Amino acid sequence: MKIAVVGTGYVGLVTGTCFSETGNDVTCIDINQSKIDMLNNNQLPIYEPELDVLFERNKKEGRLKFTTSLAEGIKDAKIIFLALPTPPGEDGSADLKYILGVAKDLGPLLHQYVVIVDKSTVPVGTADKVRAEVSKGAKVEFDVVSNPEFLREGVAVEDFMKPERVVVGTSSDKAQEVMGHLYEPFVRQGNPVLFMDERSAEMTKYAANSFLATKISFMNEVANLCERVGADVDQVRRGIGTDSRIGKRFLFPGLGYGGSCFPKDVQALHQTASQNDYNFAILDSVMKVNYDQRKLFLAKILEKYPDVKGKTIALWGLAFKPNTDDVREAPALYLIDELRSRGAEVRAYDPEAMGHVKQQYGDKVYFAKDQYDALTGADFLVIATEWNTFRSPDFEKVKAALKEKVIFDGRNLYSLTEMKECGFYYYSVGRKTVE
Repeated sequence: MKIAVVGTGYVGLVTGTCFSETGNDVTCIDINQSKIDMLNNNQLPIYEPELDVLFERNKKEGRLKFTTSLAEGIKDAKIIFLALPTPPGEDGSADLKYILGVAKDLGPLLHQYVVIVDKSTVPVGTADKVRAEVSKGAKVEFDVVSNPEFLREGVAVEDFMKPERVVVGTSSDKAQEVMGHLYEPFVRQGNPVLFMDERSAEMTKYAANSFLATKISFMNEVANLCERVGADVDQVRRGIGTDSRIGKRFLFPGLGYGGSCFPKDVQALHQTASQNDYNFAILDSVMKVNYDQRKLFLAKILEKYPDVKGKTIALWGLAFKPNTDDVREAPALYLIDELRSRGAEVRAYDPEAMGHVKQQYGDKVYFAKDQYDALTGADFLVIATEWNTFRSPDFEKVKAALKEKVIFDGRNLYSLTEMKECGFYYYSVGRKTVE
């Protein structure tokens, strides 16, 4: 099947590459010439495990192509995916200018029936708006479908190739048949393709991400209370996570959620509620707790070191989560800004995300060669991302490099017993501080 994907960001690139892996002829389109040049030169602009293997294979075999021409890219396509940015506006609502702009451009370019798919995360009612824009210039039949993505950065290829479910919003039998055929290779083990109306599909994505963000904020609240009453949040997490009604995932306390999805999607759903005169009180709390969580962590650092001016701080982790180079809304950046504003120097290390952070800070932050280089001359260590490489360090090296045996762990990587035996002052989230 001939498929076009408009937008080569995180979602568009994973979508296009994975569809080509099942034998489809995919053309990805982007107005950014430098990005298209990079892709045509076999260079990926993002880091995502396993994506490089699929990208190289399908590009080599001619099933995956890249262009800046919308007309060229959609020629003969049976399905056109819109995987475009929907950045938050000043009021938190999703900005649809990129999607609606492309929709308007598509109309005159259509020469046969096509299914146009909103792959981006978009507010309820967007399919109607896209349909209206395409209709202004279209002289052929087309359908607009909502098909939200549920990709977790770091495991996006696996999520796409083996989805727990596929959500398709359409009121057209013809479009449903096309989409069912497209996704058939991905659900051979029996996981469902859930067909519903467009507005329900659009709401499903926001509801899913907002619910997961709520679980994270709830556990951070529990962790904060555990610190006050002397309980251990890790024990509590295991105690409730074995309840099948609750589940084990998204119960880890820490520095709060970040990335490109949760902050934006929670804000957008909250704004949708406001626009429809509904007080979505839970989301107010979710956003406040998430914002406050990194402030509380910083406060713990400043409680021990009221004056960090002149101190050097080692920082392990910059990405908002492991196995990605995404630093959007990353708690580590908040910590860098706050510590530097108080006169501290930061020595940072991250396996994948340092390139993006260098663009923002330049030589204002020292970017280390490895995690131990980050410790050289540092007064203490802060951990902001739970990369596997940080889970089993050589603690003798850590102690030898640091001026003080102090760790502030925002991801609860180490056991309290181990930290006590090693002689560290160790603060973690929702557990007793080892002193």
